[in-house]
Amino acid sequence: MATLTEREAQTLTLMAQGLTNAEIATHLHLGLQTVKTHVSNTLTKLGVRDRTQAVIAAYDSGLIQPARPT
Repeated sequence: MATLTEREAQTLTLMAQGLTNAEIATHLHLGLQTVKTHVSNTLTKLGVRDRTQAVIAAYDSGLIQPARPT
């Protein structure tokens, strides 16, 4: 699996939380097109077609961990 940049990893984590591109842009203080680029690059690097597959691949590979209940 290709290495994600720090921003791509942050974007993927927020995608896993169910945030939209616009919400991710606001959260990371980025432009919407920049977020779309990060999402596209992430999908390509993970070899998947959509956000759902990206999140599944990230959990399966250990790139992101499920949140622990508080």
